Amino acid sequence: MGGNSCRDLPGVASRRAVLIAIDTNLLVYAHRPEMPLHAEARQWLNSLPERGEYFAIPWTCLHEFLAVVTNARIFREPTPLSTALEAVAALHDSDLFRVISESDRYLRYLGEVASAGRVSGAMIHDARIAAICLSNGIEHLWSADRDFTRFPRLRVSNPLLETDER
Repeated sequence: MGGNSCRDLPGVASRRAVLIAIDTNLLVYAHRPEMPLHAEARQWLNSLPERGEYFAIPWTCLHEFLAVVTNARIFREPTPLSTALEAVAALHDSDLFRVISESDRYLRYLGEVASAGRVSGAMIHDARIAAICLSNGIEHLWSADRDFTRFPRLRVSNPLLETDER
């Protein structure tokens, strides 16, 4: 699972290239039973192998997943860190998912998406995710967060509601 490009995946000839990235909130929904749409998210995540595609998850989303599910301010009984790390390791080690990070082109994309989305402050985090995706050749993000629609180059859809936000 190394490298910065999704185009260098082994076995790409037998699967389609990575086209879709997955945002933090969908992973949290699938992990935490008290979350809205948990059953739908869990079923959706478990159905991904049947699609015959690779999917990408930005490292920043995995970090955010760890921060959210282990947070006692958010959950009365947060996920133990060891359990959360096991969940991240399962995604990281899966042949289905490609973990992506900032590429050599990242800064250029960050400037483009942040300017186009007119973001500042905390919204830079979402611009970072969008820039990581775009700089790795991924133009589609699955998310339950409508804030990503601020970035016109990134197609956003919520697979739990089967809606395409843009």
